[in-house]
Amino acid sequence: MINRLAIAAMLISSAVGSTGWADTSRVKVAKAESVGMSSDRLQRIKPGLSKFIEAGNIPGTVSLVARKGKVVHFEAQGLRNVATGAPMEKDTIFRLYSQSKPVTGAAIMLLFEEGHFLLTDPVSKYLPEFANMQVYAGTVDGKVETVPAKTSITIQQLLTHTSGLTYSFFPTPVGKMYVAAGVGGSAPESNLPDLKSWSEALAQQPLVAEPGTQWNYSVGMDVLGRLVEVVSGQSFREFLRERLFLPLGMNDTDFYVPADKLARFAANYSPTPESGMVLLDDPAKSPYSRLPKLEMGGSGLVGTVGDYFRFAQMLANRGELDGKRYLGSKTVEFMMSNHLTPGFPDDPLTSLFSMLGGGYRAWGVGFGLTGSVVTNPATAGTPCLERHIQLGWRRINAHVG
Repeated sequence: MINRLAIAAMLISSAVGSTGWADTSRVKVAKAESVGMSSDRLQRIKPGLSKFIEAGNIPGTVSLVARKGKVVHFEAQGLRNVATGAPMEKDTIFRLYSQSKPVTGAAIMLLFEEGHFLLTDPVSKYLPEFANMQVYAGTVDGKVETVPAKTSITIQQLLTHTSGLTYSFFPTPVGKMYVAAGVGGSAPESNLPDLKSWSEALAQQPLVAEPGTQWNYSVGMDVLGRLVEVVSGQSFREFLRERLFLPLGMNDTDFYVPADKLARFAANYSPTPESGMVLLDDPAKSPYSRLPKLEMGGSGLVGTVGDYFRFAQMLANRGELDGKRYLGSKTVEFMMSNHLTPGFPDDPLTSLFSMLGGGYRAWGVGFGLTGSVVTNPATAGTPCLERHIQLGWRRINAHVG
C-alpha cells in the first residue's frame, strides 16, 4: 500500500535545492523506531555527507528523511556561502532546478482531473504554434535539413520527455539553434518577454526525433507551464501559488527570492575537474533575486527542504495532506507508473547521464509523469522492494509500495 512510504530528501547547494517551512521549529523530528527505522543507521547520514564537505566537493548539505508521514532526520551542516562563511541552515533557500518538474506535473494533473484536456490530446490543440512541426534530418554543407513530423506532440509526451524536444546544453545542431533562438530552458539566458513568446519561438525549432519514438531530456516541462497559462487563464506563477504553494504551506517556494529572504539564499557552486568547486551564482548578484519574465516549469523554482517535503509527502499520501485533497489517489498512481512503451530500451536515461559525465548505463529506470521510475531495482542498483519514483534529478526519492 502507498501508506508504507519513506521519503528521503538530500539537497546540496552545489547542485539543486529543495524546500522547507519558513519556521523550521514546526518540523518535529520523531524517533526513528516509531516508524520502523533505525536511529543508529540514520546517524550515518551526517558523517557520510561531511566527507564531501571536508574534501571540498560541496559547501554544505541539508538532509531530511521521513517515513509514514513523520520526519525522523532533519539536519544541516557546512556552509551556504563559502565567501561569507554563512552556515547552511534548515531553512536555507536553494535553486530547485529540475525539482521544479514534478511540481509542474502536479499542476498539469490538477487541470487534467478537472476535464480541461486529455493527456493524449495534441498540444497544438491549445498551443497552435506546435502544429506542423519539423524533425531534424541531418546537416549538409553546414545547413540543417528537416522533414515534416509524421505525428503531433501530445501532452503525455511532454510529461515524459518523449516529445522530440531537447535542451540547449546538449551538443547537437538543434541545441545550438535553441541557444540562438533564446529557448534554452533557463530564464536568465533568454531575452524573450513571456512564456507565450518563448513557446512560439521554440516551436520554430526542429525536433530531434519523431514524437513518441525517443526519450530526450527536454524543455517539454516549460511548454507545460505555458499550457497551464492558456487553460487556466492565469500566469503559471499565480496558478502554482493559488493551487499548490499557499494551500500546502510552501511559503518559501517561488520563481525568485524576495529581498527579505535573500540572506537565506545559498550560493551556487559547480564541481571542478580538480575535485574542488567554483562559484556559479552569488546570491547578492543572482538573477533569482528578481521576478523573472519567464516562469520556467522545468527549472525555475527556488525553495527550501521543508517546503519540498510538504509537496513530496502530498504525493506519497496519494494526493492528500493534512486533510486536504489535491489530486486523486489513482491520478498519483498513474503519475508514478512507467509510461514508456515496450519499444523503448531498458536504459532510456543513459543519454542524459552520459552527457552529464556519469559514464554509466541507467539500467532498470523508466519514466513516469515528470519523474523517473525504477522498473528493475536490481539492474538500477536501487535496493528497494517497493515501486520507486524518483522525482526530478535523483535528489528527492519517494518509495511507494
